[in-house]
Order: sequence, then structure tokens, then C-alpha cells
Amino acid sequence: MSWIFILGFALSVFFLLMFFLSRFVNHMKVEQNLQIESFKDTLIDKDNPVGLAGEELQKLKQQQAEAQQHLREVISKIPVIQKDGKFQVDYEAVRKQKENASETGTGNRASSLNGNG
Repeated sequence: MSWIFILGFALSVFFLLMFFLSRFVNHMKVEQNLQIESFKDTLIDKDNPVGLAGEELQKLKQQQAEAQQHLREVISKIPVIQKDGKFQVDYEAVRKQKENASETGTGNRASSLNGNG
């Protein structure tokens, strides 16, 4: 029976403190000329996470689309093989590409040096 009195006292103290807290927050909003944003206003829009204006948003989307296209092109040039059900970089093909690039690069450099000299 005594726990009911303790619970009633605790709840009354809790609600009294909540009342004082809300009064204090309202007073500070008026004193400091603050505006507390609602939770709905702070939610991030998945299409516009930064909160840009229309033209800036379209420009950013265009840049991201170009970057994604460039990334797809670069990734498609990397030779891969499937080993044990996983895709892995084909290091031998990469080594051959580097050798071919270095041979053609040195050949072009040597021919250009000979032509200019």
C-alpha cells in the first residue's frame, strides 16, 4: 500500500519538473528569439539531402550521373575472372596490359625523339 503513495509522489514530482522545464524552454525561446524546428522539417529528403535549390540540385544530379558513367567505364576496363564463384581481378591480364602500354609508350617516345633530333 505504501508503494502507491511513493509512486504518486514520484509522478507528481516528475510532472512538476516537466512543467518547469517547458516553462523554462518557452522563456528562453522568447528571450533569445529562438525558433525550434519541428522534427518533420529536419527530415532529410532522399532526392535532395543537402537542401539545394532547383537549378543547383539538377546540376549536382548531372555531375553525379556523369561520375557514375565514368566509374562504370573505368570498372568495365578492369579484367576480371571468376574463381570459386567470386569475381577477382585477373592480375596476369593487368600485367600484360601494363607491358603492352609500356612497350608502346617507350616505342612512341623513342620514335618521337628520333624524329625531333
